[in-house]
Amino acid sequence: MTSYLNTGNILRSTADVEYHPLRPFLPETAKVLFLGSFPPQRKRWCMDFYYPNFLNDHWRIEGEVFFGDRNHFVDEAAKRFRIDDIIAFCQQKGIAFFDTSTAVRRLKDNASDKFLEVVEPTDIPSLVDQLPRLRVIVTTGEKATETICPTMHVAVNTCVPIPGITRQDGTQILLYRLPSSSRAYPLAFAKKVEAYKTMFERFL
Repeated sequence: MTSYLNTGNILRSTADVEYHPLRPFLPETAKVLFLGSFPPQRKRWCMDFYYPNFLNDHWRIEGEVFFGDRNHFVDEAAKRFRIDDIIAFCQQKGIAFFDTSTAVRRLKDNASDKFLEVVEPTDIPSLVDQLPRLRVIVTTGEKATETICPTMHVAVNTCVPIPGITRQDGTQILLYRLPSSSRAYPLAFAKKVEAYKTMFERFL
């Protein structure tokens, strides 16, 4: 089974500071880069990849958007997502993933963004430099949006240029904020699908 675990960073983890447990997933053909805040605690994972919590609907949303089937990437019997299918799909479509923080402190023993303290923000220009076709960075929560650009207050389902972040050829990279795929975010699944579909149709 495919794994994107970053074992080097796991070895750096301490009781106070938690380093990112996954390697950036950066297909060279990527036009869309999803940047979340930070992965949930390992005990909540069902696979070694992004959006690993089986109760998070990110992969169900993508399944519905692209295949008309919310369970396209779901192994319901095993309560897991189909990681190899997901990776192959994202490579083919050109969808990249990482997070806006490479090290955090969890101020409470849960996955809530409001209790994450950013210790090291991600060097986002270095990610962009590895993605020559990138058009847009997508965030799906307030914490991620605040971390990528602290002075910007971007409403859900809006798209704005990111000051100072361009491709090597000078192309301006846009920031698109989508609703969170977490079930804690109070929006119907169908509405989330509609929002994600609009973004994908524009940039892929």
